[in-house]
Amino acid sequence: MKSRQVFLILILISILWSCTPSPSPTPEALPTASPTPLPEFSAAESVGRSFLAAWSSFDYAQMYAYLAPDLRAGLSQEDFTLAYNTALNTTTAYAVTAQPQQLAVAEGTGWIDFAVSWETALFGTLQATNQLHLTREDEQWWVEWRREAIWPDLAGANAFAIEYQVPTRANIYDREGAALATLSTIVTVGVIPNQIENEATLLANLSQVLGAPESEIQAAYVGQPTDWFIPIADITGDESLAFDAFLTIPGIERRARPGRLYPLDGVGAHVIGWVAPIPAEEAETYRQAGYRADALVGVAGLEAWGESILSGKNGGRLSLIDADGNHLRVLAERDPERGRPLYTTLDRALQDAVENIVSAAGQPGAAVLMDADTGAILAMVSVPKFNSNVFLRPTDAWQRQLLLNDPQVPLLNRATQGLYPCGSVFKIVTMAAALETGLATPDSIYTCPGYWDGLGAANRKACWLETGHGPINLMDGLAASCDVVFYELGMALDNSSPNLLPEYGAAFGLGAATGLTEIPEAAGLMPAPDWKLETYFENWSAGDSVNLAIGQGYLLVTPLQVVQMLGAVANGGTLYRPFLIDRVGEGSGFSEQPTLPLAQGNLPISEETLARLQTALRAVTTDAIGTASHRFTGLDIPVSGKTGTAEAPGVTGLPHAWFAGYFPAGERTLAAVVMVETVGEGSTVAAPMFRQIVEAVYGLPLTPLPENPDARDGD
Repeated sequence: MKSRQVFLILILISILWSCTPSPSPTPEALPTASPTPLPEFSAAESVGRSFLAAWSSFDYAQMYAYLAPDLRAGLSQEDFTLAYNTALNTTTAYAVTAQPQQLAVAEGTGWIDFAVSWETALFGTLQATNQLHLTREDEQWWVEWRREAIWPDLAGANAFAIEYQVPTRANIYDREGAALATLSTIVTVGVIPNQIENEATLLANLSQVLGAPESEIQAAYVGQPTDWFIPIADITGDESLAFDAFLTIPGIERRARPGRLYPLDGVGAHVIGWVAPIPAEEAETYRQAGYRADALVGVAGLEAWGESILSGKNGGRLSLIDADGNHLRVLAERDPERGRPLYTTLDRALQDAVENIVSAAGQPGAAVLMDADTGAILAMVSVPKFNSNVFLRPTDAWQRQLLLNDPQVPLLNRATQGLYPCGSVFKIVTMAAALETGLATPDSIYTCPGYWDGLGAANRKACWLETGHGPINLMDGLAASCDVVFYELGMALDNSSPNLLPEYGAAFGLGAATGLTEIPEAAGLMPAPDWKLETYFENWSAGDSVNLAIGQGYLLVTPLQVVQMLGAVANGGTLYRPFLIDRVGEGSGFSEQPTLPLAQGNLPISEETLARLQTALRAVTTDAIGTASHRFTGLDIPVSGKTGTAEAPGVTGLPHAWFAGYFPAGERTLAAVVMVETVGEGSTVAAPMFRQIVEAVYGLPLTPLPENPDARDGD
């Protein structure tokens, strides 16, 4: 009879406990009729609930502290944590919810029934009911832990096993379907020293295939274990087939694996980017997205921007296996989803041509070619260029190190992240501001003796033409890039309002991000009175406006901002958002998705002012007074543009050379910019390169660059 009473009491306690989803409230909050739980029951409940709560927050140290002392004596905290992490990682779980349901206690033992849910990256939600065992020792309750407390199927030595189904990474193409990043086979060519029969032949063959000195190849395996495979270099699958006869001799072994290939030695590397092993600091993020730990992911450029699009989604099968690895049953399964290709706005042939054109200067630089009527980018170049394939080849580690340590910082995309004063290219803005505010007319006459004393003789400023331009009107002033004209305009604008010129510069899109979403870009700086006061605690002076009027002073812009501005001048005044993705291909239930042009604003000028700008920019390349007219002689394609020569603060040597403009190409108008660092005059260096870009667009022979780039023949 007594045991029956005890049993009924236990049942009553269990029912009452299961109806309470959270720990017992304080005595003050309890209804007066509620019974007080037995002390033994409350202690067991507290331990069980605390253990499960700690699991939901992955606090394994706290969980371990609740284990019975005799268990902790034979189970280290590291092994305990490993048991949980192994199960969770194998199933791709990233969140756990353990909800207690019912407690039973009897004669120093107890158990909690609980519901557990695992949120997994690959298989959605996994759910089960489980039981946590408790024991009482030395007047205290502990967890009597067993492996199946992790998951009920893990009793004994059972374990989870997963088979990944990884879809092939989709390709990246140019606008017409020419590959820019594609699936390939990477072949590691190596030597097994003790299998060499004729070392002279082996070295000669490898030298011819790999383009490396025989001594360098030999040094790679001499002194290594003779029965090891010693990797020498990586080649493509196509190269392996082409040189098959050279590589099929004793001592040479090839090992192939799937990989990524960037054609034409990584053309467009700054835009396309590359893939690499998952960065350590992002490992958990990728794990929660269902990636294998050894996956290659996009870490730069469009490969990074389009990671989720290109990679698709992994599939897999989650199974239960026994201690001997025998398959017991399938617990969950999901099919993979293939990635979708990216079609860029780039023209691969033009990209390659423009890279070679700008590289010819031998100095860092950048160029951008853009459809002025849409914002689509046909070529985006940063120099020095580099071969992104070196990030995929284990044997090219030394080349990767060279890239990372190069003082010219070749990995920097100067087209979107390089910040420079743009020199006389900014005179487009200054002229527009003067015309719009009525401070000047197209026929306003200025006198240029070769210098300007508007800030006092002690602060004399020179014109680029030492002999001066003499009397000159505003239109010719822009074509000839007369500094004195624009010193006068800068002073007049400042007298009217110090904020005028900065406001026009900002409205022309300078000193702010263009809105390009696919790759990083710098914002630059459009200096203004408030900015100077906040930054330097100094008031804006007339000299600041005068310097800004010729694109100097604190001004910092990117080549991309400049080409966006010239595109707006060319198309009638609309600032389009530059973009690099023409369309995302179909796949995984999605149809093809094109990118539509996006107008972000309009130049704050009238049609009349715009027409005046266009006329003056055409004169730059056609009139005798134009700073670049001699660079476009004999070219039948009409080019409009502006030279620029920018002294960079803190940079020694020659100035940066700029040319920015636009020209027709069939039914569309293309805007382009060329900028080369510390190389000389815009008219001498950048303008001839701009001409070559025009010629490349039309498939014409390239006009040779000037032999004396240091000559001063125009601003």
